[in-house]
Amino acid sequence: MSAVGQNPMSSIRAKVEAGERLSFDDGLFLEQEADLFTLGELANLVRERKNGNNAYYNVNTHINPTNVCVYRCVFCAFRADLKSPKGYVMSDAEIIERAAQAEARGATEMHIVGGLHHQFPYDWYLNVVRLIHEASPRLHLKAYTAVEWDWFGRLTGRPTRDILAEFKDAGLGSLPGGGAEIFHPEVRDIICEHKADADAWLRIHREAHELGLRSNATMLYGHIEKPHHRIDHLYRLRELQDQTGGFQTFIPLAFHPDNTKLGADRKIKKASVLMDLRTMAISRLMLDNFAHIKAYWIMLGIKTAQLALSYGADDIDGTVVHEKIYHDAGSDSPQETTVADLRRLIEEAGRIPVERDTLYNEVVRKEGEWQIGRRLELV
Repeated sequence: MSAVGQNPMSSIRAKVEAGERLSFDDGLFLEQEADLFTLGELANLVRERKNGNNAYYNVNTHINPTNVCVYRCVFCAFRADLKSPKGYVMSDAEIIERAAQAEARGATEMHIVGGLHHQFPYDWYLNVVRLIHEASPRLHLKAYTAVEWDWFGRLTGRPTRDILAEFKDAGLGSLPGGGAEIFHPEVRDIICEHKADADAWLRIHREAHELGLRSNATMLYGHIEKPHHRIDHLYRLRELQDQTGGFQTFIPLAFHPDNTKLGADRKIKKASVLMDLRTMAISRLMLDNFAHIKAYWIMLGIKTAQLALSYGADDIDGTVVHEKIYHDAGSDSPQETTVADLRRLIEEAGRIPVERDTLYNEVVRKEGEWQIGRRLELV
């Protein structure tokens, strides 16, 4: 046996340096054996190979039209029962006003997700997208997770591909990556047993890609999952990306246990900064066909997001106004930040800040106006 064969880390390093794909077993070794600094070194090599010294951000806002939800996922602190005093539904006027506020702030994107209201028809969800698009057509609408698309299919009895096409005609621009959680049934059946399973999530994103819609992908970590569950999740995403090329960025999401049934029942503590950085780096190394890895500062916190720019991440998301889902679960990060702060955070990390739109085109601003510049090439 060769020296390389005797040392898995040497073999993995050789693969990364040569731009070769890591195997499932390589991923497990990284999860269980690799030290954090080696992970960071290798992930940073891949990051800079794909994106140079750039670090991306955008000017965006979130809207959650309702928090009333038919599902009772044990990791969620955002949802409310139909008659709960916590429950709310935004009116059409409130939705239009939120879009107008976003435009006035110079936002290029509106991120739309929420609860699955027990009593609302399919047309209500479609109308949210149509209202915003007609009132604020320059806003890119990144709307609804695969769990929501699956619900729309159940409501209507129609194929989700047809529903996606109808929403695209109404102004849908792309899909967020939420609802993926952990694909493996050993975990998924415990934390979200009734909602869309892994096959449905992957099928819906495949359909979106086939319709020309780009999407993001996520993974919820730091709860009851084990290393092999995380690698399985990354492996499945990589396989679909090989087939469609439709994913833009991957976002590892740290579980926030506060105010959740899962956190209380299992006495789970929030993942450490070390686990956050390990997960970021391993994601960058395993997802060789993803152009971007995002350090979502709302979930990680600003300091960890800065560090992540040296552990494989090349994007820290955006200004993010009106974020509710993770703050309901205990996130203590601000609900929004400014462009000046984002650029300073990136520069402090030794990177070059580049504003992007949702589809990774550079945004050029001049005299209070913005326009799309060069395409930020996907590698």
